[in-house]
Amino acid sequence: MASPVLPLSLLLLFAILSNTFADPVPLQDTCVADLSSGVTINGFVCKPSNKVTADDFFFDGLKNPGRITSPLGTAVTPAFVLSIPGLNTLGASQARVDFAPGGSNPPHIHPRATEMIYILEGELEVGFITTANVLITRTITLGETFVFPKGLVHFQINNGVKNAAMLVSFNSQLPGIQSIAFTLFTASPPVPDNVLAKAFQIGTEEVDNIKSRLASTANNVI
Repeated sequence: MASPVLPLSLLLLFAILSNTFADPVPLQDTCVADLSSGVTINGFVCKPSNKVTADDFFFDGLKNPGRITSPLGTAVTPAFVLSIPGLNTLGASQARVDFAPGGSNPPHIHPRATEMIYILEGELEVGFITTANVLITRTITLGETFVFPKGLVHFQINNGVKNAAMLVSFNSQLPGIQSIAFTLFTASPPVPDNVLAKAFQIGTEEVDNIKSRLASTANNVI
């Protein structure tokens, strides 16, 4: 008996749906992360349901401004699955980022999530770069929203004279963060100097200088 042929419209629907979700669809009402487990899976194993409490779904860390101590002039307060175990398998998370005047969230990517930001205070210049090397950028202010597509390099900077803050939402419980500069210049083991020198068209001495400066700076991006 021949296998049935799926209509093209149905195949297109499957393709669209497969790209809608960043994280797998949950298979039960809740799967509160057991952060103490040493089991490694695509996500976290579930805590026994009789040990689940309201605290597993609660976090109060986003209501107050973060303390800005980073040389970048920012403070990041993540509300990922590591802070809210109840987010496990739900495909969502948030964060708050506070900016001092001149503070910058330098170019970075989230390999597992699309990002949406909402301005809580002040204004930010924001932007992302497409795979065609086109910069999409604008300045957004209090109450406004901007979206960064999954996996694309993006940034935010406070060019104002007052503090700024944004609320960030992701369609992943743990979006992953790779700051371009930190990833390339502070990797362990290190990326060979000649590789970076060739990529950036600079000398190996300049590469070493950049590595030494970044090594002492906390990776404080979101």
